[in-house]
Amino acid sequence: MADVHTKRQRSYNMSKIGGFGTKPELKLKKFMKLLGFSYHPKSIIGNPDFADRKNKIAVFVDGCFWHKCPKHYIAPKNNGIFWSNKIKTNTKRDKKVNFELKKEGWRVIRIWEHSLRKI
Repeated sequence: MADVHTKRQRSYNMSKIGGFGTKPELKLKKFMKLLGFSYHPKSIIGNPDFADRKNKIAVFVDGCFWHKCPKHYIAPKNNGIFWSNKIKTNTKRDKKVNFELKKEGWRVIRIWEHSLRKI
């Protein structure tokens, strides 16, 4: 099915979707600070949500939709080719970031959004 929005409208809508300060991240923020993690640290490969530079631990909070959670991802019915490509690009990037960080000696932890809903 074709997209119901123009390219300009779709671009505007997508630009308003935040990737910083999401509800799942904010749920973890206080706890992670107590453990010595910094929130959205600069200059670390892949821009993790939390990082402990001393122990080289990078933590990502992955949204179930955006990172294709095996439990909760449902492909959108509208504009399927666009979304398929978008999600595929995200998951490829996640794998590349994991590889690059591990190569640099970092431990990578990925937390699914759904695992934080109970907190």
